[in-house]
Amino acid sequence: MSAFTLPGFDLDAFVSATLAEDLGEGLPGGGHDVTAESVIAPDTRFSGVMDSRDAVVVAGLPIAEAFFRRLDPDMTIEILAEEGAMAAAGTALMRLAGNARAMLTAERCALNTVQHLSGIATMTRQYVEATGGKAVLLDTRKTIPGLRHLEKYATRMGGAQNHRMGLWDAAMIKDNHVLVAGGVGEAVRRAREAGVERIICEVDRLDQIEPALAAGANHLLLDNMAPAMLREAVALIAGRVPIEASGGVTLQTIGAIAATGVDYVSVGRLTQSAPAADIGLDFTPL
Repeated sequence: MSAFTLPGFDLDAFVSATLAEDLGEGLPGGGHDVTAESVIAPDTRFSGVMDSRDAVVVAGLPIAEAFFRRLDPDMTIEILAEEGAMAAAGTALMRLAGNARAMLTAERCALNTVQHLSGIATMTRQYVEATGGKAVLLDTRKTIPGLRHLEKYATRMGGAQNHRMGLWDAAMIKDNHVLVAGGVGEAVRRAREAGVERIICEVDRLDQIEPALAAGANHLLLDNMAPAMLREAVALIAGRVPIEASGGVTLQTIGAIAATGVDYVSVGRLTQSAPAADIGLDFTPL
């Protein structure tokens, strides 16, 4: 089986939970694939090909493999595309041969995962290309609960970098934190005095920049600023800390935003709104 590991992600637990959900384990009458068991003889064997129906950036094939191998450890599986590669429409991504019931039972879990992650990777690549190489694309915490590590993996396959992984690896001071603390400078000061090393501070006005920097912010997030204001903010910050632009970024606007001189552009829709990639799986009896 292909080696696939992500820090903080338990592949075995994910496969178990996903299959259990689809099979209805623990529910009255659940725990099995009614259709496959009633229609397909136990010793029937299939071959199959997973392929892209549209051009996609590939992500998630090793996870799909894990679903199939869970139900048929002896299944022959050949992964034909590298993670993060661009695959043209009609490209074969995976070939497999083994027990037909196992293939049919695992099919939807495997396809859902690859379609979702490849959809994220494909949209991410579009945004990366739209920056024109002038800024680094970041993802956000706008992920489906339970899928963050996989979705952020998919953005990396598309060419983005991960923003903070969660609430634990950086302080991100936003408007509500500022409201409670009484000001940008006070909020940053409290984080600094608490010993936080990485302090990201969101500002939506130019007059918030100096108080945030003076208090010790080491990354500024410029929220919902138009390109003209972003350029002015970049000039005021003058390279003292990394600068991130965020808020309402689309494929049509990211080029102009990246051209203002910011270091990063973060886009929530990469994980929040990416459509599933059109990837199919066709079987042939052996």
